[in-house]
Amino acid sequence: MAYSIDPQSLALSRSVLDRAADRRRDQEWLDKAWADPDTQVATVAGDQLLVNPDRTTLKLVPPAEAPEGRRIFLGIDRESGAGQTADGRAVFAVLVEGEPGEEYAGLREIGGLLDDREAGIAVNVVGLANWHAVHTHCGNCGAHTETVEAGHVLECPSCGMHHFPRSDPAIIVLVTDDQDRALLGRNPKWPEGRYSTLAGFVEPGESLEAAVRREVLEETGVIVGEDVRYAGSQPWPLPSSLMLGFYATATGFDIEVDDDEISDARWFSREDLTALVKAGTMALPGNISISRRLIEGWYGNSLTGSW
Repeated sequence: MAYSIDPQSLALSRSVLDRAADRRRDQEWLDKAWADPDTQVATVAGDQLLVNPDRTTLKLVPPAEAPEGRRIFLGIDRESGAGQTADGRAVFAVLVEGEPGEEYAGLREIGGLLDDREAGIAVNVVGLANWHAVHTHCGNCGAHTETVEAGHVLECPSCGMHHFPRSDPAIIVLVTDDQDRALLGRNPKWPEGRYSTLAGFVEPGESLEAAVRREVLEETGVIVGEDVRYAGSQPWPLPSSLMLGFYATATGFDIEVDDDEISDARWFSREDLTALVKAGTMALPGNISISRRLIEGWYGNSLTGSW
């Protein structure tokens, strides 16, 4: 049976901003855009975003009100009708030092509340902020890197190597059996009752379909056949993953968990899920996750109960 995900339901996959990569090397244009009072600036501390008091929108300020910090050009809002650059309203971010205060919020809290524009801004800048935080030195010679191309490239002044932001591909899959039950598992670090779809990183030289089969087999002992179907993708910049969602059909159904990444896995019918969620003894992935959408795509309706 074919299941699907509504792309609009993937909260972190929505974006309307033109990233305008051609402007990243144009310092004259960048300076003009930064001087424009219509330009908007997001503020990030660690992986937390500055938000408005209602905690449902980002606090975007003009450059004159932006704090000191590492400046990153995010793109152009060409639909805004604003901006003195004739391209549209420019959007930047500033990465600030120190611990975030109560006026900041993370993607798990606000990701599902943001509109398409702000969701795109949020995932982009959090991903870049995490990359900058862990790539302070050249991986080739160890020298301290310098920021170029408006925050999208780190250059080594010693050996000249350029380092670019990375996204680590990870598969995430909902597997069904011959009774159309869903295979869900739980990590040993999670509280009792939390279950999710299976996931894992793609290894070098491995296709996405092969990664699906390997991860499911390694974690649960369940054998996945040829039926592996792509369902959608979602950036997950916590810190740097790209989640590639799949539905797959099992051909071997016996479960034997690895007791490392997965401490328990079970086949759940829709009736099982309905009863457990209603009783409050089972918690599902959060609403912003592609895992939740994979489960609801199989279930055929929205579900309550998240963590």
